[in-house]
Amino acid sequence: MTTQGPQKTIQQAILNNLFIKIQKTSTAINQVTEWSLFVLGFAMAIIIATQVFFRYALNHSLFWSEELGRMLLVWISFLGATVAYKRKAHIGIDFIVQKLPGNLATKIRILTYVFSLCFFSIMIIYGTKFTLFIKFQKSPALGISKSIPFAVIPLSGIFFLIHGITLLMETILSESKK
Repeated sequence: MTTQGPQKTIQQAILNNLFIKIQKTSTAINQVTEWSLFVLGFAMAIIIATQVFFRYALNHSLFWSEELGRMLLVWISFLGATVAYKRKAHIGIDFIVQKLPGNLATKIRILTYVFSLCFFSIMIIYGTKFTLFIKFQKSPALGISKSIPFAVIPLSGIFFLIHGITLLMETILSESKK
């Protein structure tokens, strides 16, 4: 009798426990992100509506509202993309992968997740470098550090990475159960 069977079972249990922890983290991040998107979207709507009222009703433009609205839109776009990724809602060429034999389709999905994780890592590294590079520059209207709007790049990269690891592990574990 070989010990390879029990050892594989132990490894599988460890992998399952790790997956559960990462999945819970991914879900928690996604929930906080969804609430943040609601708050950011509501704030943006109020700011833009106020700007329109001031411009057309009072004939006075708020000099800071356009810049703040643009910054909020950037944050909403990046964070919204992470939510879409978590929900698997991004546009994909899934119909081609679905036509492939099961084993090959799984390998292509895994390869896609690995490439995505590499891209997300690049987003984090270079997004952080760029954010730190511009931290002393000030925005023209608000006078805040330009690193604040750009901080969403490495932050969303971290969220993408966590969601991507979850999706990769989900694919690997579902394949190993077959």
